Amino acid sequence: MEQLDHVKINFDSSGLWVLNIALAIVMFGVALGISINDFKTLLKQPKLVLVGALAQFVLLPLLTFLVIILVKPQPSIALGMMMVAACPGGNISNFMTHIAGGNTALSVSLTAFGTFLAILATPFNFQLYGNLYEPTARILKHVELQPLELVKLVVLILGIPLIFGMLLKHKNDQLASKLSRLLKPISILVFVGIVVIAFSKNTDVFYNYIHYVLLIGISHNVLAIILGFITARSFGLSFREQKTIAIETGIQNSGLGLLLIFTFFSGLGGMAIMAAFWGIWHIISGLILAFYWNYKPSKVIEV
Repeated sequence: MEQLDHVKINFDSSGLWVLNIALAIVMFGVALGISINDFKTLLKQPKLVLVGALAQFVLLPLLTFLVIILVKPQPSIALGMMMVAACPGGNISNFMTHIAGGNTALSVSLTAFGTFLAILATPFNFQLYGNLYEPTARILKHVELQPLELVKLVVLILGIPLIFGMLLKHKNDQLASKLSRLLKPISILVFVGIVVIAFSKNTDVFYNYIHYVLLIGISHNVLAIILGFITARSFGLSFREQKTIAIETGIQNSGLGLLLIFTFFSGLGGMAIMAAFWGIWHIISGLILAFYWNYKPSKVIEV
């Protein structure tokens, strides 16, 4: 199992460009559904913003760090968990929130706010917890990760597409709505395509090591969902908002995580496999939970 910390996923520069462009397009599609009014709505309900940000950018990275100390996974797997936990919410959380009967407007607003916040929060959380845990700190020293370069890439992939998408929506809402309907359904296929591209020349690595991340990845994702739900509940939010924040916390932008892993860590095996598995699994867990909440009447569950 120690070999996993030294396994590299082969991913050439052309594949990396495809990954960059694909993620930028996905984020542009997300931004097409976001307006300035979404931010104004959040300003009128600061409690929702604080609870959502607390769950996603403070408690989830902290919980991940505590789980790593308790479980002591391979350092490369631990770094993969830290990377996923540091990323903002995934772009399909709005769709899942809608199915679950959650607060879709809140989900969209939190996605927008979280994406902007992630420009600084993602590099900060990853660097903080990665250096606090000695086994992962050793890898970071070897890689010599430059925080400024990490911030630049996050701005390029998240910030710029978000600004241009919101600008198009402001200038031509009808065109933005049409493009949004076209791009949103293919977002899941884009991520699956990214994973296929990443592992198409590395099937032996995937098959040989995937079993090391199965239980950890599933448990990590379930804990993230529970964390979001409990956090919202402890602050007295409605069941509708509890569902929303649970999904926002459990659905992470692991595609961004994969991009950062391939860019800065040369496709470090444990990290890449963990991020890729999380990205596939959170679609499954998110849809199962969303359809369960859609089927189960809120009146029966809420107390």
